[in-house]
Amino acid sequence: MGYSAHKMTDNQFIFRSFASGSSGNCYFLGTSAWGILVDAGISARTIQKNLREMGLDYANIMGVLITHDHADHIRAVGTLGERVHLPIYSTPLIHQGIEHNYGVREKLHTSQRYFEKGVEWDLNGMRINSFGISHDSTECVGYVIDFMGQRVVIATDCGQPNLTMESYLNTANHVIIEANHDEQLLLNGPYPTYLKERILSPRGHQSNTTCGQLLARNWNPNMRNVFLCHLSHENNKPNVAVDTIKDILLEEGIMPGEDLFVAPLERLAPSPVYVLDNNIITPK
Repeated sequence: MGYSAHKMTDNQFIFRSFASGSSGNCYFLGTSAWGILVDAGISARTIQKNLREMGLDYANIMGVLITHDHADHIRAVGTLGERVHLPIYSTPLIHQGIEHNYGVREKLHTSQRYFEKGVEWDLNGMRINSFGISHDSTECVGYVIDFMGQRVVIATDCGQPNLTMESYLNTANHVIIEANHDEQLLLNGPYPTYLKERILSPRGHQSNTTCGQLLARNWNPNMRNVFLCHLSHENNKPNVAVDTIKDILLEEGIMPGEDLFVAPLERLAPSPVYVLDNNIITPK
């Protein structure tokens, strides 16, 4: 189930979303004693507030993994890297994109850390790998994190699924994945044509239907929990995303609530603290 911070122990693998959507993205993975951040698209002050609610602070963060160089994923990297002195991990291309992004007021000088996409590496006992994602940024990666016998796959801003992503989903215990829009809400909504075309393109964003089909195609008996991220405020609703995905899973004989837990992450508010283990989360 979702746990509040006082129930956590340092031998549990925990996950918490601080924000998820076009206004900003930031996720915590770790234990009650330390962790990492994935993306830093909200203010450094808000990130610190959310950490302190968990009994943590920046001193407990081993590093920040960046998925790509769009502002809603990197807004606070300059502050975290150069003022807080957290290492900022990403590929050379993504770091180039961060350098040229005018939304990052404080440029990274000492805090850049580089990895090669597809090459596994270690961060404080977490095994981390990355894979390419089709999105209209300088480069975009998803992450595979192995820790405490659990595998987490993170795939935000997914334009078009690829075989590498699917191979990792097929071995995942826990998935954080984009369900950005309902196609009919998008097509009938207020966005201009060029923006609708961008979102629907192979380098845009993943629909609820595509997300559901991807999960159904790659579900495995050890997949426990699915968290839907980057939901659009204008072109989606949490209940629409969940219902669409659950219906697709049911058509394939996969029972939400029995075979796996499916829940949306809020755009502007932190999630509960979830424990990632061999159990399916039971909502309170």
